[in-house]
Amino acid sequence: MTALMTPEEITRLFTREDGSYAFARWGRPIAPIVFGVRDETLATVKGAVEAVATLAGHQMAETDPELGANLMFFFFRDWEELLDVPDLDQMIPNLSYLVTRLAGEGASQYRAFRFDDAGGIQAAFVFLRMQGGMAKVPAETLALTQAVQVMLMWGQQAFSEASPLAVLPDSGNTILRPQVAGVIAAAYDRMMPVASDDASHALRLFARLQALPASEVAV
Repeated sequence: MTALMTPEEITRLFTREDGSYAFARWGRPIAPIVFGVRDETLATVKGAVEAVATLAGHQMAETDPELGANLMFFFFRDWEELLDVPDLDQMIPNLSYLVTRLAGEGASQYRAFRFDDAGGIQAAFVFLRMQGGMAKVPAETLALTQAVQVMLMWGQQAFSEASPLAVLPDSGNTILRPQVAGVIAAAYDRMMPVASDDASHALRLFARLQALPASEVAV
């Protein structure tokens, strides 16, 4: 039997760098779009998002009534390419500064969120620079990792010590770690809020985890 995360471990998943607690989940159906990849990779990314959404019991949609697409994935080789994307500077504040900073840091990925009036996730933008180690990650693994990390607003250090994924020793299949899958499922419980900045929220997640069966998402 897989051990549950403790309340302290759950709290750390949603703790910001300044020590504050910040949680948010999607407040509307997810309508993804993917730029910069071939059709087969596009299907892999969308399939991963759908798999995690299904685990959460959350809806997908072809389009968002306000934004068209509300989850955007951008695959590219150099950060400066983002400056040529039409209207992206209207969706990402201070895009030029951000691109300069990320390029200077040698960053391989970046995620940005927009929120609705209730604090729930309204839109998300995932930027992936496909150079170096990132370019060597299998498409299925990369897609599932990114789908997990955009399903909730996690703390910056949530997966710094351990990946949200695991490899089954018998089959070699990549799966979502059951503990992480459980947190996602609990977070989307209909009785839970779409957003919270109160650390007692982690205790409520823990209580719901105890009632959930072990869950995992396999690729």
